[in-house]
Amino acid sequence: MSKTQTTEPTTAKPTRRLTKKEMRIFAVGQLGWSTLSGIITAWLVTFYLPTSGDIAAGAPQYLPSGLIILGILTILGLISFICRIFDAVTDPLIASLSDRSKNPKGRRIPFMKFSAIPFAVITVLVFLAPVRSISSINIVWVLGFLILFYLFMTMYCTPYNALISEFGKTQEDRMYISTAISLTFFFGTMIAYTPFVLAGVLRGMGLDFPWSYRVCFIVLAVFALICLLVPTFKLKEKDFVDAEPSNSNTIKSLGKTFKNKEFLKFSTSDIAYFIALTLFQTGLPFFVKVSMKLDESFTMYFLGGMTVLSACFYPIVSGLVRKFGKKKLVITGFLGLALAYVITALIGVIPGFTGFIPGVLICVIAAFPMALLGIIPQSIVADVAEEDSIRTGEKREGMFFAARTFAMKMGQSVAMLVFTSLAVLGTQQDKTSNDLTASPIGLRIIAIVAVAFCVLGAVILAFYNEKKVMKTIHEAHEREGIEE
Repeated sequence: MSKTQTTEPTTAKPTRRLTKKEMRIFAVGQLGWSTLSGIITAWLVTFYLPTSGDIAAGAPQYLPSGLIILGILTILGLISFICRIFDAVTDPLIASLSDRSKNPKGRRIPFMKFSAIPFAVITVLVFLAPVRSISSINIVWVLGFLILFYLFMTMYCTPYNALISEFGKTQEDRMYISTAISLTFFFGTMIAYTPFVLAGVLRGMGLDFPWSYRVCFIVLAVFALICLLVPTFKLKEKDFVDAEPSNSNTIKSLGKTFKNKEFLKFSTSDIAYFIALTLFQTGLPFFVKVSMKLDESFTMYFLGGMTVLSACFYPIVSGLVRKFGKKKLVITGFLGLALAYVITALIGVIPGFTGFIPGVLICVIAAFPMALLGIIPQSIVADVAEEDSIRTGEKREGMFFAARTFAMKMGQSVAMLVFTSLAVLGTQQDKTSNDLTASPIGLRIIAIVAVAFCVLGAVILAFYNEKKVMKTIHEAHEREGIEE
């Protein structure tokens, strides 16, 4: 068996398992990057394509909002798509650099430490478009800083995610880490929605509309930066991992990764999941304001309620995995999320079904599926990466998690590309107008499309051979005397 495997007892330097406290320290990094990612996911469209109500309240229009690209796309939709494609291309490049790194402090944490500060600063700069009116300068500004945002996000997240497999030396450790980072991911995402409440308070104190949000973004970015740096200073990678650098170049390593049939099935399913999730997350403020006809502050309340309720299910997920396996539970999560999106599509269709009630119902239905989908998929990637290393003798965790991130970003790219086009379907407004806003019919179509992608993801994942992957891992662990 190759000495490049982390489970090999004859590696040059003995390594140890993380304690539970150290796993929680590691999860703090996810709290940081999910907060920054959540700011972009929740606010890019909301800030730069304000509703008519926001415009009346003083929101400037920095970018054209009409469907002026081939009559089907907005400028912001095209910007988002270009940036996501760039982002997807850089994933394997960063992963390969990380896998091949010979830094004496480790293959992963040095990348995370280097990227943390620019990652946080650039998140804020995305929202500081310099011209307070529709301008080509603003288009260039948003495009440029959004590209840099995704570059530094990749430089932090790809090595970070690779550590899930390397730090998770047993199935117990892997599930604990996956649970911890899922919890911090949800809380980071929820924190990113706090400006829906706090910005109104700041406007009441005299700040204008854009700066009421920018101040919130600055505070959140400082908080996120601290979280990003915590694991880089508190954990010494070499205490836990002593893997040999990979010798494969980027193209060769990426090719090997996607030749893994089980990973290919999983990642294809993952793309469908992230299309559905991003459509819903991007549309949530619009569902609240346009479909439910509630104040935007309810966006935060609904998301917070769902996050807290979802967290209540976390303690039982590991037990469910031991009983039912990961694949069945992820499929259950897909179908449960689809049901929540069906409820979203029915808002305003059923007489009296609007306002606060559908929002609460969606939160209750989506909570358990979000717990399953937040915890288990990362663990599946770690399983596939370990199974691959057992068969090939080559440690390429960075590339596997980069490929998973690639799937996430491809799904988000497609969702961001089509959201602004779908959201205005059925509107009576001039579709080239700069005050174009979302319509109830368009939002209903978005929810239906999200349902379709959830079902598609479940169908594709049904072909994943979980038994084959786990059998290889269990046999290797038995040979090496590793308790699971």
